Amino acid sequence: MNNISKIAVVIATLLPASVLAQSIKGVVLNNQGKAIANATVDLEGSDQKVTTNDKGEFEISGLNNGLKELHISAPGYAHLHRDITLANDQDHSATFNLKRSPIEVIDVEATPIHMSAMESASPVSVLSGEQLRRQQASTLGDSLEKLPGVNTNFHAKVASTPVIRGLSGPRVLITQNGLDVSDVSRVGPDHSVASEASTAKQIEVLRGPATLFYGSGAIGGVVNVVDSRVPTDSTTRGEWNLEHNSVDEQKTASFNATTGTDSFAFYADAFWRESDDYRVPVAANIEDIEHNDDDIVANSNEDSDGFTLGTSYLFEQGYIGVAVEQFNRQYGIPGHTHGEEEHDHEEEHSEEEAVFADLDQTKVQLLGEYNIDSEWLSKINLRAGHTDYEHAEIEHGAVGTTFKNETNELRVDILHSQFDEWNGGISFHYKKSDVEAQGSEAFTPPSITESIAFAMMEEKHFGDFLVQLGGRVERVTIDANNVLLPEIDAHTHDEGGDEHDHDHEHEESNYTRVFDVAQEFTPVSLSTGVVWDFTPGYNLGLSVSRSERAPSASELLSFGPHIGTGTYEVGALFDTHDGHFELSNKAIDLETANNIELTFRKTEGDIGFIFNAFYNQVDNYYYQINTGLYAESGHDHDHGDEHNHEDEHDHSSELPVYLFKTDDVVLHGFEAQVAWQLTDEFKVDLFSDYVRARLKDGGDLPRTPPLRFGTEFSYQTENLTANIHVTRYQEQDRIAQEETKTDGYTLVDASISYDLSVLNQDLSLYLKGTNLTDTEARVHSSFLKNIAPRPGRSFAVGIRGYF
Repeated sequence: MNNISKIAVVIATLLPASVLAQSIKGVVLNNQGKAIANATVDLEGSDQKVTTNDKGEFEISGLNNGLKELHISAPGYAHLHRDITLANDQDHSATFNLKRSPIEVIDVEATPIHMSAMESASPVSVLSGEQLRRQQASTLGDSLEKLPGVNTNFHAKVASTPVIRGLSGPRVLITQNGLDVSDVSRVGPDHSVASEASTAKQIEVLRGPATLFYGSGAIGGVVNVVDSRVPTDSTTRGEWNLEHNSVDEQKTASFNATTGTDSFAFYADAFWRESDDYRVPVAANIEDIEHNDDDIVANSNEDSDGFTLGTSYLFEQGYIGVAVEQFNRQYGIPGHTHGEEEHDHEEEHSEEEAVFADLDQTKVQLLGEYNIDSEWLSKINLRAGHTDYEHAEIEHGAVGTTFKNETNELRVDILHSQFDEWNGGISFHYKKSDVEAQGSEAFTPPSITESIAFAMMEEKHFGDFLVQLGGRVERVTIDANNVLLPEIDAHTHDEGGDEHDHDHEHEESNYTRVFDVAQEFTPVSLSTGVVWDFTPGYNLGLSVSRSERAPSASELLSFGPHIGTGTYEVGALFDTHDGHFELSNKAIDLETANNIELTFRKTEGDIGFIFNAFYNQVDNYYYQINTGLYAESGHDHDHGDEHNHEDEHDHSSELPVYLFKTDDVVLHGFEAQVAWQLTDEFKVDLFSDYVRARLKDGGDLPRTPPLRFGTEFSYQTENLTANIHVTRYQEQDRIAQEETKTDGYTLVDASISYDLSVLNQDLSLYLKGTNLTDTEARVHSSFLKNIAPRPGRSFAVGIRGYF
């Protein structure tokens, strides 16, 4: 070895590895050999991500020897995984061919490991881009209801929440950028979700148990609303929108914008929405006709606004930022008018008589990411939030009942560097919610729920197999020091409609017992999944999980009238004996879901499909049973709920008593989605979903969505986009004891938009039509199906701009 060679060896030994590191260069092409610009190339297990240029070229540098796994994606194409081994300190060059996929494949941001509809063992859906803007509504449930496996509980268009595979309420967690939205929408169907779709970037739905990532409150699924309130880059961009809808004279305006410098990024968004009571088909038979003018659902108006300001500091290894949001919403509560006062006024629907909700929420989120890229650690994700929520129900111009929720939450994900080709890490999660309700309809006592959890998530490719593993353990405590057990006048009704003589009982009904409650639970969740790419363009997925859920405070401690459901609710902590309620001596058990999922997918070509079949057995399932008793609500509520039995006497001020109990249930069903790209412009989508929800020992669970199927025809050119969506809802006659069956119906929706450029700004003019056949449509999963059908024929016109 000569002197120059010796010097080179010494220098190479002293220099850091990054100086000697090599690179991967490549070009991304489609099947016709044309370059794909703006394709994303991720290096799995690291923070490195690049996009292709106009020639489809990219380069990832600073790499050491060893196996590297690339993940390549682009809109309209199937994702591609490619393993590349770097050795001998040499650069590597390769060509990557992406194949068309008629089903859009979008990565989920809700989880620390990689997930998408076509690649993960668990079923996920993402609503984004033009599809999100086309389907967005004033409520989250109505915005998502066209996704397979997702329905709406349609609470008269003012407070609708998602129903995932027949489950909702405390079993479906709603988050914003991975943090609990922290409202009280999970307590009752008349409580609106404090989140806005018009300023969202995408909305993600994890179907089936998602407790591994979010805890026991996600035993039925997760809906994650993603926005850019804490910006991760400083590229100047944004959009704005103006829209008017005919069915309720709704006017909507919204915008979001991001900008910044090399080191600082800034974000702002705002929205405003105002609507009147909505119209239903004239032929609709509204049971509550005396309080509805012809084809109007009374008290279904809304007035909402909000804004968000965010900023972040950008540095080479990541970012750290904070955002503050103010969210305000006033909306009517249909079926919640007080009849005793109404007869004293000539104007039956005066503003004084209508009961409406006044929602006010302030949310602060701190988000950060630090890419370490060391021998052991890859990345640390930080999410922290503080939410101050208040929901007041206004009756006759005064506050009747107030719900408050103050929540503090912290999530830290620590992802390790790739170890023996395993990618993943551990997660720490803390959440504390202080919930309080005060007023005449405060059916739950003040309580504090606190949880601490540790989770582990890992995945690895074994040739054609992707294996995903995970586990989570939590400690959940529920503390309430002012639990009330009043001596209520609970009684039955005679067959002839006469009430039992209970005057003497009524005189003694002022006695109330007060006591402390302290419950502690340790839910444990385990999950495993395998995805097998058994032949090019096809894969099979199998997922098995066991998830546990701690009951919510309302399921345990409720005792009072819940007007949103038209019932007098009594929690599982109590039991009844001869019309009297006492503390129950039964153990408070964890709810346990054993779920198995089978998925068959075609990921490439002009035809793509996703078929999911699931079987979910839930032990100790918390639900309500009709006790056959009635109790005074304290008001004459005009709810129109099917719980109210017909009789000759006026029992409008009474509510049926429903008691929380546990039983073993089984939920099974399927979701199917087929997309056929007939030409470059024309595409046909078909879908269907079904869930059967029953008690294991016989009987059906209430408000289970029926079988539905439908199709969408899409036509798209460079400037013109047109869609026709037809959905058939079958009759639902598998009903619980207190329910009535719901007739089937068909909905036809359509939209058309035209893109143009004016003064160097991209604009889109659009027209949307919903329920074009003006069909009477009642939602079986709605508590208000008898008094609030879906809106009638409606047209919306709008303009959207991008910059």
